Amino acid sequence: MKLAILPVTPYQQNCSLVVCTRTNRAALVDPGGEVDRLLAAVAKSGATLEKVLVTHGHVDHCGGAAEVAQRAGVPIEGPHREDAFWIDQLGRQGASFGVPDARAFTPDRWLGHGDVATVGEIAFDVLHCPGHTPGHVVFASRERGIAFVGDVLFAGSIGRTDFPRGDFDTLIRSITGRLWPLGDDVQFVPGHGPMSTFGDERRTNPFVGDEALGRAHPRSPVEDG
Repeated sequence: MKLAILPVTPYQQNCSLVVCTRTNRAALVDPGGEVDRLLAAVAKSGATLEKVLVTHGHVDHCGGAAEVAQRAGVPIEGPHREDAFWIDQLGRQGASFGVPDARAFTPDRWLGHGDVATVGEIAFDVLHCPGHTPGHVVFASRERGIAFVGDVLFAGSIGRTDFPRGDFDTLIRSITGRLWPLGDDVQFVPGHGPMSTFGDERRTNPFVGDEALGRAHPRSPVEDG
């Protein structure tokens, strides 16, 4: 697998270009905007774009998804259906937050917990991780030791929960119940900022690390949506 991280939009959101080296097939994860630049990166890679993957419905993560899909002739997969209300207002979000070309779309495939999303021969488990938004999903491969977590978790922080239908306790349960069990050595690409590992965040994250929560903090599962 090859990975290129391409920060886009005024929010420097991490769009990821994921390439399966066995098949030379690729996906863009969270194309928030700057579509010309993203498609140029795909062309430069020499890979064939086969789909768009979306973690959640905020404009900086999927404002460019409809345009990428239309221009490249590829489907959009994700997020969970609970984020439909965010996607429906992408045009208004874009006008307010500096992503003027954002437009609403209907994914070709809504995703749920336990689904599998593929890129070439790479299989990513879909984890429904609400809290930041109700329909947020994470794409994770234990085999590859990588996860694309959107705005669930950051190096040294966690996602905001003050948006409509966000919830702090739900976010904490998503992280501890669905991300930590993937293993300390798993690296993750956050929606913003540098990569980290789940182990580093368990040791040092001031919001969701083991010390911050207490060793006895229950890692209860999140209810499936």
